[in-house]
Amino acid sequence: MEASATAGASVMDRERAGPADRAGFDAFYTANIGPITAQIRAYTGDHAEAEDLVAEAFLRALTRWKTISGYDNPAVWVRRVAWNLATSRLRRRTFTRRLLRRQRITDVEGPQPDRVDLERALAALGERHRKAVILHYIAGMTGAEIADQEGVAESTVRTWLARGRAALADRLRIDDPEEQQ
Repeated sequence: MEASATAGASVMDRERAGPADRAGFDAFYTANIGPITAQIRAYTGDHAEAEDLVAEAFLRALTRWKTISGYDNPAVWVRRVAWNLATSRLRRRTFTRRLLRRQRITDVEGPQPDRVDLERALAALGERHRKAVILHYIAGMTGAEIADQEGVAESTVRTWLARGRAALADRLRIDDPEEQQ
């Protein structure tokens, strides 16, 4: 896995380097991939994750190989990068676990029948009418603000609202005489 992650993303970088640089990086990679992966695996406790982290570190080394190859021991740089990546990932996981532990499950009451009826009635409106009604009554926007947002005349918005209200009134009409009282 680590070879494919490094090989796929770094073909262009390798082509820019001269033959001596490519051979030097390949030899460096071959000599150090196993030991560094084993160290990071021991730190993270997960072999696949260690492979990913070390592949990322080697990829970063490849993009800076002309500089890193001049270091006394480039493996120290790669190990430090992989270690830092692993530490960051472990911190994110710890933070996420703490956050999830603090979350409380609360029972939320389902929507009331009136709300279900309203949502169905809104869904049955045409797009323009529905949008105008929602922006006006739920978002609290004025006709002028809606007109500005939609790029239409204010009279057009008034028409959309009037037609939307009429359609909602028709769809939400109570037909049962007992419910009217």
